[in-house]
Amino acid sequence: METAAHDRIVEQALGWIDAGKGAALATVIRTWGSAPRQAGAQLAISSDAELMGSVSGGCVEGAVAAEALEALEDGACRVLSFGVSDEEAFAVGLACGGEIRVMVEPVGVGRGPDEALIRELAAARAARRGAIYAVNPETWERRLILSGSGDPLEAEAAAARRADRSGFDESGAVFLGVHNPPLKMAVVGAVHIAQPLMQMARLTGYDPVLIDPREAFGSAARFPGEVISHDWPDEALAALGLDERTAVVTLTHDPKLDDPAIRAALRAPVFYLGCLGSKKTHAKRVDRLKEAGFPEEEIARIHAPVGLDIGAKSPAEIAVSIMAEVTARLRGAS
Repeated sequence: METAAHDRIVEQALGWIDAGKGAALATVIRTWGSAPRQAGAQLAISSDAELMGSVSGGCVEGAVAAEALEALEDGACRVLSFGVSDEEAFAVGLACGGEIRVMVEPVGVGRGPDEALIRELAAARAARRGAIYAVNPETWERRLILSGSGDPLEAEAAAARRADRSGFDESGAVFLGVHNPPLKMAVVGAVHIAQPLMQMARLTGYDPVLIDPREAFGSAARFPGEVISHDWPDEALAALGLDERTAVVTLTHDPKLDDPAIRAALRAPVFYLGCLGSKKTHAKRVDRLKEAGFPEEEIARIHAPVGLDIGAKSPAEIAVSIMAEVTARLRGAS
């Protein structure tokens, strides 16, 4: 699975450096009003004025790139402030104006971050370790905060990672840039609902994997371009790796296929587990899980029947309801 290009800003900056170019990172650190991008959004700029990523709806990228090129020359970091007027807002997709503050850092130059620190960040991302890039925009002191590091800000960093929300610490002095591993979704069962669900998952930032040992169902002809595993569901999930950035959806309502996946997911810290089937089907599923020794509080993690109740009928509508529920769970909505 490849990480979406929009989430490879750090890696792209290092790629330019490896190619003998300079690279700077621009990061949104504060927003007010109807800002185009949220805190943590990044733009990478090469010394050849190549761009990847975005810090706005397109209205300030040129100015940020110009400042980044200057930063690569003078080695000075800077914090830039931009306002989008109500008159300009519509052009960048906003209902009304807003303001953003952008931090520009030349990598390995002057007061910019050491290249070694950025490579350490990239290594954590590659290993699917959640990391916080902590920087004080006044002193330009920087460090990575990883789980278990014993950092004084580790508790705040962990909360930021769970919320997937970059921002300043309680003191207002240190910006905590969240670098979470990409979201994953395991879809068990190559049924009709899985076809739009795989597409929707990818569009919303997930690395989706389709799991079905029945090769006639989980075929490239039915799911062109998708990552498909024909292993038994529990084996496929073990190979995928289940963590707090993973959602699991079972769609076959065949106990032989769904149950091994459900048991594996219940033993892991996945943030979402949803299972297709009627209330009657789920009641039988609960009985089987109890017989297998799973306590009620663990079984209660299952979202069943899967998806928000929006009156969905077609496979695509059901896929919409599933993605809506997954999103609500991820973002902590009631």
